[in-house]
Amino acid sequence: MNESHSSTNCETCSAPHGLFEFSKRISRWFETNAAGFAPLLLRLLIAYEFLEAGLEKVSGENWFADLTFPFPFNLLPPDLSWGLSMGLEIIAPIALILGLATRFFSFALIILTIVAIAVVHWPAEWHTVAQLWQGYAITDQGYGNYKLPLMYLFMLTSLLFSGSGRLSLDAWLMLRTR
Repeated sequence: MNESHSSTNCETCSAPHGLFEFSKRISRWFETNAAGFAPLLLRLLIAYEFLEAGLEKVSGENWFADLTFPFPFNLLPPDLSWGLSMGLEIIAPIALILGLATRFFSFALIILTIVAIAVVHWPAEWHTVAQLWQGYAITDQGYGNYKLPLMYLFMLTSLLFSGSGRLSLDAWLMLRTR
């Protein structure tokens, strides 16, 4: 390779060669030094949101009796449903913060979130995609309001697929059991 080529554009791409090398170095640095922070930050954010919901239930009144749950959740008495959801919304965030059984608790919270979307956040009535789309909002104007729980669902699915990351008890326990 001649010296003049290194300062010009790469033949296979339009980006300057130096920019490509810089990008590779930055990516390598993040992979080596900071990759564990992405799942940690995701775990902390989702843990805060669910812990807040669980603590509201502790001091709140059970409003599950006014809802119609899908099968098989409709087989449970409202008081038991309330207690189970409250318990999961308190225990799972603590586990997520620690990075303990992250995939298990992510899956459990995914089920809880799907039920919450179906029962509380999905529009009661819609006949067109445009009407359904009105529910993709964070508002108290009706229409369903499923945007935030849908974002939680995607965050939890990411944790389910990727796991807790390097900065977790899961990773520490995995190293200890080898």
